[in-house]
Order: sequence, then C-alpha cells, then structure tokens
Amino acid sequence: MKQLTQKLKDGVVSVIEVPPPRLTPGMVLVRNHFSLISAGTEGSTVSAARKSLIGKARERPQQVRQVLEIFKQQGPTQTYRAVMKKLDTYSPLGYSSAGEVIEVGSNVRGFSAGDLVACAGAGYANHAEIVSVPAHLCVKLPAGADLSLAAYNTLGAIALQGIRQADLRLGETCVVIGLGLLGQLTGLMLKASGIKVIGLDINPRVVDIAAGHCADLAFDSEAPGLSEIVAELTDGIGADAVIITAATHSLQPINLAGQLLRPRGTVVVVGAVPTGFDREPHFYRKELSLKMSCSYGPGRYDPNYEEKGLDYPVGYVRWTENRNMRAFQSLVHSGRIDLSYLTTHRFKLDEAPAAYDLILNRNEEFLGILLEYDAAGAHPERRIDMAPPKPRRDEPAGRGISFIGAGSYAMSHLLPNVAACDGVSLAGVVTSTGTSSRTVAEKFGFRFCSADERDVLEDEATDTVFIATRHDSHAEFVLKALEKGKHVFVEKPLCLTPDERDAIREVYERAQLQPSAPLLMVGFNRRYAPLAVRLKEALGAGPMCLMYRVNAGPIPPDSWIQDVELGGGRIVGEICHFVDLMIYLTESSPESVYAAAMADPERTEDTLAITLSFVDGSVGTILYCANGAKSLAKEYLEVYRAGITGILRDFRELEIHGCGRPKRERLFNQDKGQKEMVRQFVSATQGRGGRVIPFADILASTDTTFAVKESLRTRSAVQIDGLRVFAPERESRFPDSLLPAERRSDSA
Repeated sequence: MKQLTQKLKDGVVSVIEVPPPRLTPGMVLVRNHFSLISAGTEGSTVSAARKSLIGKARERPQQVRQVLEIFKQQGPTQTYRAVMKKLDTYSPLGYSSAGEVIEVGSNVRGFSAGDLVACAGAGYANHAEIVSVPAHLCVKLPAGADLSLAAYNTLGAIALQGIRQADLRLGETCVVIGLGLLGQLTGLMLKASGIKVIGLDINPRVVDIAAGHCADLAFDSEAPGLSEIVAELTDGIGADAVIITAATHSLQPINLAGQLLRPRGTVVVVGAVPTGFDREPHFYRKELSLKMSCSYGPGRYDPNYEEKGLDYPVGYVRWTENRNMRAFQSLVHSGRIDLSYLTTHRFKLDEAPAAYDLILNRNEEFLGILLEYDAAGAHPERRIDMAPPKPRRDEPAGRGISFIGAGSYAMSHLLPNVAACDGVSLAGVVTSTGTSSRTVAEKFGFRFCSADERDVLEDEATDTVFIATRHDSHAEFVLKALEKGKHVFVEKPLCLTPDERDAIREVYERAQLQPSAPLLMVGFNRRYAPLAVRLKEALGAGPMCLMYRVNAGPIPPDSWIQDVELGGGRIVGEICHFVDLMIYLTESSPESVYAAAMADPERTEDTLAITLSFVDGSVGTILYCANGAKSLAKEYLEVYRAGITGILRDFRELEIHGCGRPKRERLFNQDKGQKEMVRQFVSATQGRGGRVIPFADILASTDTTFAVKESLRTRSAVQIDGLRVFAPERESRFPDSLLPAERRSDSA
C-alpha cells in the first residue's frame, strides 16, 4: 500500500510502498478516504527535519542530552548507530483521517466491515491508504456522512477539549488567540454553544475569515487598545476565558490573555506557547487560573484506555477523548457547525509532497489541506519484495536469516552484527508497522518486508529467525518458529509465565529428535562480553560468592515494560540477564531464592535485593535499584573465590586481585558482548561450532525470575527445582493450542 513518510535525516517527504498493517486484537482496520494535514504540527516537524544537524540539535536540546548520555555510557559506535537509526527511519505523518472499515479485530464491539468511521491518533490515523486504529480512537459515523469533513476529527476533538477546560457558560465571552485551523474550529464550537467569540491573530487574512464564520468580532492581535475594546464589548467586565491556539516562542499571547481577562478568569493553553507569564499586574492581582488542555481529552496517552480498550466510567469521566470525537462529529453531521469553508486545498496522495512545500514555502494562503485516496483500490499485498541486494561472495544459497520485530535494540545491536557475519543472507523482516519494515529492509538489504509473521515462518529460504518483538509475543513466536523447524534467537526474556515456559520446553525437546534439530538461543549477551570471559578464566572453577549491583534507573509505571501482561515487569524482563551471568560464572544453577523489595507506592517492584543459593554451594546477591543517581555506572560486579577477587565495572573495566600484582584492563568502548553473541549463534546455525547457551541454563535463568516474583509474593525463600508458579492474569491470553497436553483447559 502507499503511505506518506519523511526521513528525519533530510526532511524529504515521499510516498512509498509499505506492507499494510496487520489486524490485531482491539484494533479496527480502515481504508482511508480522506486525511487532514495539520499544517501547524506537521509543518513544524518537516521544517525541523530539513534543518542541519546543528539546527536539529537546537530544536531538540533534550534529545541532545540523551545522545551525550549514550556516548558517555556506550561509546561512539553505539551512539552513532542510535542517532543514525533515528535519522534514517521512515517516519509516518498524519493523525486525523476518515474512511471505511475493512475488518474488525477481536474484542472490538460496535464496528462492522463497511461502517464509515473517523479516526485519530499519531502512529495510527496516518496519511496511508490503510490504517489500523484502536477502537477508542475510532468514531462510527452515520450513513451518508461527508468523510471530507469527518477527517477533521482529531483537531475537532483537540479544540473541544480546550473549550471544556475553559468551563464557559451560555452568554459568556471567550477570546481565541490564534485563528489558524485549530482556532477556527474552536470559534465555531463556541458560537454554536452560545458563547460570544472574539478572535485575535497577527494574520489579517485569517482575521477576516474568522469574522465571517467563527467569531462575533475579530482583530489584529497587535492592534493598540485591545484591552479597552474587549472591556467595551463585555460591558466593562473583561473576557471570561481566553483560549490560546497559537504556536509561537513569544510570551505575547499569554501576557495578552492576562490583560483581556476579568478577575478570576481562565487561560487555557491549547497551542504550543511558553507559559512564563508576567506575574504582575494581571495574573496575580486578578487571581487568574491557567489550565493546560491535554490533546483530545481524558484517555490520551493512557495505554490502558487507548491500547487495551478500558473505558472510563461516564459517571466519573464524562468527556473522554472518544466522547469528544463523537460530540464533534455530531456537530458536523447535524450542520450545527459548518466546516466547508475551512478546506482550501485538496491533493491526491501521490501529490502530497507538494502540499508540504506549500505549507513550508507559504506561497499561497491556506487553512485546511486534505489528502484524497482511491477508495476503490484492491486490498494490497502484505509482502513487498525489495530490489535484490548486491550478492555477497560468501552468501550460500537457501540459508537465510529473517527478523520478526526490529525495534531500537535490534537496530543497534542485532541487525548490524548479523549483517556483518560471514555466510548469511537476509531474507525477510516483519515489524509492527509498514514504515519500520521498509526502513529495516532498505537499510540492511533484506529481500522482502512484511507486516505478517507468516511470510517469514513459511519462507523456505529462511532457516533462522530472530525474534525482537515486545515481550508478550516472545513465547508465541518461539513456538511457531520451532514448529517450522527454524533456528530461533529470541531477545530476552524467553517468556512471561511458567505455562509458556512449559510449552516451549515440550516443543524444543520434541524438535531435538529431528535429524536437523533447531537451535534455541536467548539474548543473554553478558556472558559473551570479553571482560566477563576473562573474569571467568581468572576465577577458575569452584564455589564462589558474587555481588551484582545494578543501577537500573527508573522506568515509568505506565510503560509497557512495567505492564505484567505486555512486558512482564523488570524482574522477568531484565533481571534474567544478571542471573544468567552468575550461572555462566559459577557453571551451576540456582536452587533457591529469597527476594525483598523496597516499599513503593507505584507497586513496580523494581528496587529489590535478591539472594541466590546455587547447587554447587555458590551464593550470589543481586541488588537491583531503580532509585539511584544517573551519574553512577549501571553495573558493578564483585566475585570472590579461593583467594581471588574480580571486579567488573560496567563492562569497561576489569580488576583481578589475588594473583600477584593486581591486574587491570580497560576497554575504550563498553562491550556487553552483543557482537560476539550474534557471531557465535550464527556460526552454530551454520554447523561451524559456535558457542551457544545451553538450554538448561536458559530455563534456569527463566525459572529463577519466576521464583523471585513468588518469593516477593510469599515473603519467603523459594526452592526453584520443580517450581510451579501460576499467573492467572496472563494464562487466559496464551493460546491453549500451544500448551502441553496436560495443561490444556480441555484436558481431564
């Protein structure tokens, strides 16, 4: 299918062929008829992308600080990869559209194929022929609705939420500062509500348009005597509220609002303006209120609402983002507001780059710019075959590596290292969005890209699958790939529940009976780090005492990583790394665990102490802290055995004591072993004797994290051997057909 994208590296806007989005639970698949370009937001994005690297840095100082932090921790190589990954990616544009439902995912009610809908959401309602949108970001429209007007859906909801924040009453007066598209929509709905509207802008053309359509009176916002004019129009009272829909770096709009308001009036900031207002004389003496309006309304940025479809009870939250969208569409369809004058330009999708040139060059006046789509097009192919890459001399026929998932970690640590291995060809890549699939396929030279994992699993040229998706899908894809006889590399964790672990063990052990048994590898890279290998060599074999301090840093409670269903939490999702390194160093498995977590009002359980006892008599402590100083290195490991002490600092420094004079080694770049891990695994799949992690070690690390959670629950030590831990909140989500026979719901 066709989709409009840009690259942040140079800001070039182009229409490219990408795989269509795959329908997933809770989503609605929609064929777009129209989408609206948000000239302010999208124009700013494209303008920033077309600046030089220095210009980009000035636009985004916070991201510059993040880059410097990566450089400090990981060195220049990983910093360069991280920056180029962001700059070279095809980025989707658009977040407001309208069209016809093609298909409805499971757990979605109220929508059917053929329904007309309006859609919202960055990353969802893009400028693309087909979009996949969460149900709460879709609004069902009446038959015969004008989809060209319905495409104003997102901006209409944003404007309406700003009005709700102003909390105005019939007969009151509101000043709207900024009469672009958002200001015009705000004025239209205010007038329809019986509010007297005064519009202000520095552009005389939009002032004239507002005076004729959405404002009772409109003025140049830099005209002298505005305070007196507003006072006269309001019988000496002043405006009851000011809604700022402008976008500027100037403090003029917010200070002007203070001048125009009555005592105890309200300023609502909808646009992108600074809020460092002058306290005197207006804000303080008038006791004014300043409110921020959060996008479309309550539910925005809440994954439980938008992604999982959990609604807010109407008795507690009257106007959610979805209810705002429905209210806006009702106003449009009933004719109580007339949007027809707002659309000044229409472009076919293929002509879309010209629309952005118009916005940036401003060689014509514009307000609403719509993109039109071919509504009668056939459903596009889910797989796109790329131009064949230049063949490598060491590339064998029929031995291909494919990826399911290719997010930030895969782009930085897996894909570059896989591509550098001898004797491999890159077959296919599947990611959650068509733009990311296309980006990865082009950058690394895959033969095809797709949005459906079946294209990889059924590809005869693929004999190895790398899985780098979100944690909740790891087990499912591992099982499917093993059942197809593919070698499997899965990013940590292996799975999220004991049921998934049991299913994987059964399928893996059955697969080992085949003549060409597939390998299974989890991305526990730290055991491949060069300094970790040298530490093990220096320590030798035998019981040891280990102390591993991890300054992990905080992750917000609403992150998918902290979500038990999606990420499994940080214990299952990350602590498995540190357990595996201890297993590697001791050459033994944990047999019991005791864990205690620091009291945390967010209940994230990500600051905790874990004590491990190993079968060979070794003992280990993992101190995992999310509340430490950022300036402190992330990982610090001390190991004691038979008069020898090893100290490993963040995989850059190693000290060995007890063998004569202390030995010290320091690397220029941090090396956590990702490159060597990939090289060893690929060599093993080629039958060249690569060193892979024993399956028993993989299970031991996985089981230990389950035991940590059980210990926290019971507040007691837990024996790991034969551990049975149940997670009811996840069991219902795991496909029953993939469980071992004795664990299926229909078994006796």
